[in-house]
Amino acid sequence: MKKEITWKIGGQQGDGIDSTGNILSAALMQQGFHIASYKHFASRIKGGHTYDHIRASHDPIHYQGDTTDILIVLDKESYEHNIGSMSPGGFVLMENKKEEKVEQIDGVTVIHTSFTSMAEDLGNKIIRNMIMLGSSAYLMGAHYDIFIPFIENKFSKKGQAIVDLNINAVQKGYEYMESLGLKPFQLGFPDEKKDMALMIGNEAFAYGAVASGCKFLSSYPITPASEIMEYMKENLPKVGGVAVQAEDELAGLLMAIGAGFSGVRALTSTSGPGFSLKTEALGLAGMSETPVVIVNSQRGGPGTGLPTKYEQGDLQTMVYAGHGEIPRIVLAPSSVEECVTMASTAFNLAEQYQCPVIVALDLVLSLNKQTALDSCRHDLESINRGKMLTDEELESLQEHQFKRYRLTDDCISPRSIPGQRHGVFTANSNEHSETGHITELPEIREKMMDKRLGKLKDLSIKGYEFIGGEEKPVDTLFIGLGSTRGVLEETVRDLQSSGESVGLAQIKMLHPFQPQGLKELTTAAQRVIVVENNWTGQLTGMLQQHLLIGEKLQTIKKYDGNPFTKKDIMTQLQDVAKEVV
Repeated sequence: MKKEITWKIGGQQGDGIDSTGNILSAALMQQGFHIASYKHFASRIKGGHTYDHIRASHDPIHYQGDTTDILIVLDKESYEHNIGSMSPGGFVLMENKKEEKVEQIDGVTVIHTSFTSMAEDLGNKIIRNMIMLGSSAYLMGAHYDIFIPFIENKFSKKGQAIVDLNINAVQKGYEYMESLGLKPFQLGFPDEKKDMALMIGNEAFAYGAVASGCKFLSSYPITPASEIMEYMKENLPKVGGVAVQAEDELAGLLMAIGAGFSGVRALTSTSGPGFSLKTEALGLAGMSETPVVIVNSQRGGPGTGLPTKYEQGDLQTMVYAGHGEIPRIVLAPSSVEECVTMASTAFNLAEQYQCPVIVALDLVLSLNKQTALDSCRHDLESINRGKMLTDEELESLQEHQFKRYRLTDDCISPRSIPGQRHGVFTANSNEHSETGHITELPEIREKMMDKRLGKLKDLSIKGYEFIGGEEKPVDTLFIGLGSTRGVLEETVRDLQSSGESVGLAQIKMLHPFQPQGLKELTTAAQRVIVVENNWTGQLTGMLQQHLLIGEKLQTIKKYDGNPFTKKDIMTQLQDVAKEVV
């Protein structure tokens, strides 16, 4: 029995691509499958080629796969772009209004038919996608009834007639494929159904933020980060919080800084161009030592660039952007589940170290559906608000004016929030004394710089996850970041099956860089290969800077707006191997 299947539907935006893929994904997840997907779409409201590629597996996965078992073709591009990557024995369903036939092309069965005509025969051509779903169920070796609960849930408000129409459509598609006498895939269903959620990374991070005590979001809409704001607008009021659409990106961060200053766990979300606009305010957060979390979902740049395409081109911007020098922390989750759990890490670090924490997402992680085990919510960190003083503690200090920026051994000052009687202090973005009063005295400037920039000196956590079995030195060490995790972990697994000594270190904290453990792995490896989606090799440069890896450090890059496939990596791997020779 087959333990996994890949399915793709391609057509023009507005053809129901998303809704068809969403129902299929949800139905398979309910049957116990783990899901990973990739959605390609154009930078326009309607029209333009789009597709949804879904992989369902018995095992946890973070990658949609290189090949396609079942392809639904609604436009010419979908056929041209995908016929070459069909898996042996695969099926292509072609929307064809002129003729109905079944043909074999290089071991792939291509079925020409008009889903539109079948839908019109049932009463409404818009149910074409339900006929496709029913057809897909047959070809998978499943029954169309796996979709019925989702149809009932989606259309029950529109009346039983609409529900029945859609159920008839999936049945029609199933029976049509059955009538052709085709031998379907024998997809085995998992023995155990797990408690899982099907989420995109944006929703996962927003969920984790709310669960971690976030009560305020101020953002400006931008692809691919907007779903964070949409989730917050719906869910923050349920926990007594507020989500605000700011007038622009700069205002979005300034409002969040104001909320953080007043003691509220605050968040703002954006993408590359928006992050650039926020950087003026980033300095304010650093100078005023205000906790705030900023999500930057990277897309193709520069300028407007490729607003609906994928790239990891903001790494240096997130680490270095802004005027002057401030403390900051940059985190990088690599899966939907990590988006949930790392939200709690981000808010805790922001308050413990009283500085901005930037969370580096990318378009693939932000917008593509993956399954997350429900149990991941138990991995959220307990809320740690750092050095917040109580009214009693403030009164015991017996200070006429509270020293908000008190010089301490660990460079982190206890803080008050507005309204606390003995916690009043002066706050601004100028250089200041311990009480917050403006000063330009050189000796105080030096002490305050030492304090702000020194507060992260004791931050020491494991900044990466070793993937590929027991953590031990390997001959070839891959290093990845963000959504490259899925394709890299499967590449590593394939190479290990061939007897090669390989492993993957997935970076989780970009700044301050955490060399512990990684230094030993890179020193022991014969070659270190960084896989990243930008032209200049930004992650490679950071690793060379911090670890001094030397000439054995190589880079596999891709910057065409699309994520890596395993084929991409294996092809470039052969090229970098030649460089070593």
